Amino acid sequence: MTPKVARFLAEQQPATPCLVLDIDRVAEKFRALREALPLATIYYAVKANPAPQVLGRLAALGSSFDAAGAEEIDACLAAGARPEAISFGNTIKKISAIRRAVAAGVQMFAFDSAEELDKLAQHAPGSRVYCRIMVENAGADWPLSRKFGTTLESARELMVRAGELGLDPYGLSFHVGSQQTDTASYEAAIGRVGMLFTDLRDAGVNLRMVNLGGGFPVRYRDEVPDIEAFGNAIMGAMTKHFGNALPEMIVEPGRFIVGDAGVVSAEVVLVSRRGADPVRWVYLDIGRFGGLAETEGEAIKYRIATTHDGTPTGPVAIAGPTCDGADILYERSNYRLPLALTTGDRVELLATGAYVTTYASQRFNGFAPLAEHYV
Repeated sequence: MTPKVARFLAEQQPATPCLVLDIDRVAEKFRALREALPLATIYYAVKANPAPQVLGRLAALGSSFDAAGAEEIDACLAAGARPEAISFGNTIKKISAIRRAVAAGVQMFAFDSAEELDKLAQHAPGSRVYCRIMVENAGADWPLSRKFGTTLESARELMVRAGELGLDPYGLSFHVGSQQTDTASYEAAIGRVGMLFTDLRDAGVNLRMVNLGGGFPVRYRDEVPDIEAFGNAIMGAMTKHFGNALPEMIVEPGRFIVGDAGVVSAEVVLVSRRGADPVRWVYLDIGRFGGLAETEGEAIKYRIATTHDGTPTGPVAIAGPTCDGADILYERSNYRLPLALTTGDRVELLATGAYVTTYASQRFNGFAPLAEHYV
C-alpha cells in the first residue's frame, strides 16, 4: 500500500467495498518497465484497468495501448492516445468493431486464425497484422494458452497468406500467461518465435516485429522476480536468437503497471464457525462477483491486511457476500487471519489495482458495482 493510498483511507474512510489507486505509482511502474526493456515499446493492456485517470497519465508518459475492443479504443483516444499508438490485440473481433477501429485510425491488428485474417483483409485492408502463436504457460498463475494462439506451422501459412491478401505481415506475438513468475518462459517462447521469424524471412515475408505480450508479475502472497530479471532474460534470449538484427519489440503489460498501485478496502460482514471446525468463515462485502474473479481456482492469492495484524491468528476460509455457492475466495490456500477479527472490521486486499473493477458484476444480488477512487 502506497503512502497516498494509506492517507486517503485514513482521512476519508470511504464506504466499502472500494478500490483506491495511486496514479503516481502507475507512472513509477511504467518507468521501471521502460528502464528494464529500453528497446521495447510499451503497449499498456487497457483491460487491466481502463480508468480515464490511468489512461490519461500513461498517454502523457508516451505509452502506446493494447485494446481488446472498440470501446477500449474509444477510451484511449479520449485520454489523448494517438490512433497509430493503439493495437487491436484481441484475436476475436466483431466485424463492426474492426470497422470502428479502422474509422478511428487504428492500423495494427492481431489474429490467430484464417477466418479472422479474412475478416481483416476485407474490413481493414492494408493494415499491419501480427499472428499470435501458442506457447507454454508453465509458471503462470493465470494461464492463457488454450483459448488463444495457433501452431508454428499454421502461423507460417497464415503470415504468407496475409501478404497475398494485401495486408502487411508485420510480426508475431505470444503470451506466456498472466502473473508469470518464471523468466524461463519468455526465453523458451522467444526461441520458438525466433525460428519462425527466420523461416518467414527466408520465405520473403517482411517481418519486422516481435510482440512479447504481457505477464509480468506483481507480488501477492509470494515473492516474485523483479522486473530487471525479466528484462535481462528477455534481452538475453532476443540477442541469442536474433543476433544484431533485432526486430522491433512490443510488450503489453497490464497487471505490472497497475496491480500494486491499488488497494481494495472491504468490510467484514460476518465471522462464524461451523460446529467444532477450527476454520472460521470470514465473509467480506466483496467477493468473486464484486471484482475478485481472479480468485477462481484460488489462482491469484491477494495479501490481506487488517487492523489486528501482529496478534494471534487462526485458519480461515474467505468468501463474498452473495447468495451464490461459488462465491468463495479461499478455502484451500491456508489463509490465516487474526482471531480478534470481527464483524464491522475493515480489511485491505493489497495489489488489487488490476482486473478488479473490470470484472465487477452489475448489481448481482443487488450489490452496487465497486466504487473507485484515484488519488
